[in-house]
Amino acid sequence: MAGNIAKRADGKWRARYRDEAGNERARHFDRKIDAQRWLDNVTASVVAGTYADPKAGKVTFAAFFGEWSARQVWAPGTVLAMSLAARSVPFGSKPMKLVRRSDVEAWIKSMDAAGLAPGTIKTRYVNVRSVFRAALKDRIIGSDPTEGVRLPRGRRAEAAMSIPAPEEVGQLLDVADDRFRTFVALCAFAGLRLGEAAAVQVGDINFLRKSLTVHRQVQRVNGGSVDIRSPKYGSERVIYLADSLVDLLAQHVAALGGNGSQQWLFVGEGDDPPHQNTVGYWWRKTLRDASLSGIKLHDLRHFYASGLIAAGCDVVTVQRSLGHSKATTTLNTYAHLWPTAEDRTRKAAESIIAASLGRPDDAAQSDADSASVLRSRYPERASSRAT
Repeated sequence: MAGNIAKRADGKWRARYRDEAGNERARHFDRKIDAQRWLDNVTASVVAGTYADPKAGKVTFAAFFGEWSARQVWAPGTVLAMSLAARSVPFGSKPMKLVRRSDVEAWIKSMDAAGLAPGTIKTRYVNVRSVFRAALKDRIIGSDPTEGVRLPRGRRAEAAMSIPAPEEVGQLLDVADDRFRTFVALCAFAGLRLGEAAAVQVGDINFLRKSLTVHRQVQRVNGGSVDIRSPKYGSERVIYLADSLVDLLAQHVAALGGNGSQQWLFVGEGDDPPHQNTVGYWWRKTLRDASLSGIKLHDLRHFYASGLIAAGCDVVTVQRSLGHSKATTTLNTYAHLWPTAEDRTRKAAESIIAASLGRPDDAAQSDADSASVLRSRYPERASSRAT
């Protein structure tokens, strides 16, 4: 970047330079030292890669988001989430270069004061942060005002997560009607998300290999219509099914009749698979019939994950079974369920005692029974949820 300073006839000092596009930028100062300082700062920002076009930064947050979001390849759910986050900021009409960290902090504080959950606040913050990061890469702004902003603390995973007891899952299966029992089983014993379970077709089940392929999901759009699309990024997977679940699926498919491999396993309105509203109705009815409350359908996915962990499955196995794109996601969600060093130490010590006294290793036998492990971890679940 070439720059120079010259004294004008009116006594002002003019500092100027040409940016990467060849456009001349200039400012006038009363003192030469101030002109030199400004030129040095511009030069330093170019060297550091933080230079931003002064004129480009005049675009408002709302205007930049509108132009930037139109270029993005997003799923319908992402479009809604990003638009909601962008509309929630109080600095939408403010030029991008004038948005300060204090503005972002005030926005976070207002959401917290309005009673929004920490998870909701974090989601909106991350979405808005992506807008500023895009502006930073486009040299619209020289720094990101969202960087390092502190968010309200969320609940610890072990406190926020609700895992049904095995007896509760059994109650739900007992009272669920024929069309929904298999749906509940796929969530509880295969870890499928609601949209994934709703999008299962007969051809996705390999009865010979006892496996299920997940490569689509159902999303609700435009207030009620069904949209079939690929599952969440990294969630395409093959799930290996227990024999009992294979038998239940075989009975379900037999009851459907032979309409081909592309037949939906579950049907909502018309020939479409069910969407969230329909499944929600089925779920609430099943909860009432089971005299249970406080359990979400997604809690069955946690139930499945906790069962895998209790049975001794490692992080990668659980990650692949759940369709997490990264092992860190699995650890961030379920790390508190894996045995700790203290657990392993006690088990090893129990083995030593058992060998010394010539009796069976009770700890090892107990760990082999996953259902018992789950009941011992969550003894209060069944009694607290019964209505």
